[in-house]
Amino acid sequence: MAARRADGLNAEDMNAQDMNAQDMNAQDMNAEDMNAEAVNTGALSNGRGLNKGRRRALTAGLVAATVLTTALSIWLGLRLSDQRAAEQRRQDILAAARQSALNFTSLDYRHYGQDSQNVLKGATGDFKKQFAAQTEELTKLVARNKSVSEGQVLEAGIVRSDARSARVLVVADSKVTNTAVPEGQARTYRLQLDLVRQGGRWLTSDVEFVG
Repeated sequence: MAARRADGLNAEDMNAQDMNAQDMNAQDMNAEDMNAEAVNTGALSNGRGLNKGRRRALTAGLVAATVLTTALSIWLGLRLSDQRAAEQRRQDILAAARQSALNFTSLDYRHYGQDSQNVLKGATGDFKKQFAAQTEELTKLVARNKSVSEGQVLEAGIVRSDARSARVLVVADSKVTNTAVPEGQARTYRLQLDLVRQGGRWLTSDVEFVG
């Protein structure tokens, strides 16, 4: 028979209690492990969620920056293109006005027919009609006086302009010789030229002496 303790518990009972205590401790430890694992799993899940959210925010930021950069590049490109077009138009207007003023202040009675044609090639509208109507009389006049005028454009500036019209002030000098002043005489002209764009060219539609 098993030995019994004074408190009435035998060894088997004690062993059973110890085993129960160990089982309870093991269950407690398992519960703690499960809680810790749950906590770690939740933390990992939250961390993954945060990382995913950050990645989405970063991606959205990069997309927005790319769109903004592209839009800015397009705007700058268009602005630069407009500036280049405006500068090219300005240069074309000035070149046409200079050439027209040079043709108008340069003539030689020995080949006035060609000189007058040069004026008409760069003219249009009323100015072209008026000059063409006077060509015959002017041809006789310069031939009779043996007139020669050597023009030179000194300055030219645009008063106003748009895509279809422009006004330009031109300062030109010329040395004029004829039967009255065979040694030659210097003259200065200040001309106001109105130009219009026709057929891809800038043509003079009016000329006025302004000083």
